Amino acid sequence: MKIIGVCACPAGIAHTYMAAENLERAAKKRGYEVKIETDGSAGVENKLTEEDIQLADYIIVAADTNVETERFRGKKVLEASVTDAIRNVKKIFDAIENGEVDIY
Repeated sequence: MKIIGVCACPAGIAHTYMAAENLERAAKKRGYEVKIETDGSAGVENKLTEEDIQLADYIIVAADTNVETERFRGKKVLEASVTDAIRNVKKIFDAIENGEVDIY
């Protein structure tokens, strides 16, 4: 399964990157292919391509600020806070595995 995501917080410093790292680690631990885009103080890094989006089974948007989501139309998107991606990552992946994700 391929999971992609976007992490962004208002300050765009530590929490953005902590959330991305936690999502990547949890996805790999469960055997998923993963790519996480970060929108932090340094700008957008590891930008998701159109191909990444098309091939993704699920998309996680862990953001406490505005993120361009229109590009995910028609895909299964789970929205969460950055805090959830840091502290409750199990809950995020349980929702994916239990089919509790809606199509955007």
